[in-house]
Amino acid sequence: MMTDIKDQRLRIIDGIRGLSLAGILMANMLIFQYGMWGKEKIHFYSPSHMDSIAYSFTKIFIEGSFMPVFSFLFGFGMMKMKQSLDRNNQKYKRHFFRRFLFLAVVGFLHSTFLWEGDILFFYGLMGLFLLLFVGRKKKTLITSGCILLLLFSLSGYGNKHDTLSDPIAIEAYVKKTITVYSTGTYEEIKDHRNHADPGHLPDYMYLFLFLFAPFFTAPMFLFGMYAAKDNWFEEPDKKRRIYLKAATLLTLSGILLKSAHHFFPQLSWTGIADLLGSSILAFGYIFAFAILYTRFENSFWLKAYHSVGKLSLSNYLLQTVICTTIFYGYGFGLFGKLGVLSGVFLSIGIFIFQTIGSYWYLKRFKYGPVEKLLRIWTYFSYSGTSTRKKGSVGT
Repeated sequence: MMTDIKDQRLRIIDGIRGLSLAGILMANMLIFQYGMWGKEKIHFYSPSHMDSIAYSFTKIFIEGSFMPVFSFLFGFGMMKMKQSLDRNNQKYKRHFFRRFLFLAVVGFLHSTFLWEGDILFFYGLMGLFLLLFVGRKKKTLITSGCILLLLFSLSGYGNKHDTLSDPIAIEAYVKKTITVYSTGTYEEIKDHRNHADPGHLPDYMYLFLFLFAPFFTAPMFLFGMYAAKDNWFEEPDKKRRIYLKAATLLTLSGILLKSAHHFFPQLSWTGIADLLGSSILAFGYIFAFAILYTRFENSFWLKAYHSVGKLSLSNYLLQTVICTTIFYGYGFGLFGKLGVLSGVFLSIGIFIFQTIGSYWYLKRFKYGPVEKLLRIWTYFSYSGTSTRKKGSVGT
């Protein structure tokens, strides 16, 4: 019975991870098409009416609300991994350190040689920061998460045009990026990505961002750790009504808060609404998928979502390879040319391809290629599994 509950919990978590990867791809499509800074200057690309609608849809429903889902699952998985290592009488800190070092190294290589939108390097560093909270009580996790989320949201107060970045420098950077990314060679694009300075921020701002970024981004990680300790997703069929109420309330609230900022950015308070709404909407999506899972657990597409989630690291990197080949000059050179709406449909097509491919792959292999390397390095075992030490408690 306990094994069935554990397997059910893992399937629902992998399914939510697959869902988040779909949203992350759709949000990242703006970066693939227009660049990290260019996506905020969409008027440079003279979007059509339909592209403007698709842009608003992406900004409200997608961007900023699927990465927090991934962060939530990172914290959730971190806590479950600790519990598993404890049962096997293993020292969890050394395993975590190796795991996060792997993510940081892969992320550094990913951002340096392929794409500026990498999250793995940050997640590797964030994992080390979260070691401060692994042994804390549930009350500490939820309280810390709520306080940090409130502080992070308050940092959004003010007009978005009130920035230390030089708008003229950013405009020049975006225009140069259009040329380099659409026509440049691999080396030219890599040099621009790694050396061009878009905003001319003061040095102290980079130090501030480095020191305080973990605190600003920690809430969803901490909420995930809390959820793992509180068994949110065990026996989900018995919690369907709770999931439904939470999904409805949080999804509607998150959409309203994010819409306020998108349509009224000149109002100072809407910056707070946007940051808070992004996390609230993320929770809405988490509970919405939990409902879908309880109703359609045995459907092909939910099983396929589970497959994508189980191969999330490999699929995330594969998305970069596919999209940079499509948009960059050393590939098809479609940077800034496809349009936002076409990009939405392209992201759906890529994800369907990954969904079917992942389902097929897991019929033949247990782990994805990058996941296998991560497990080998984490556990110092070719099998990629934790070895139960003498005196450990069985499950």
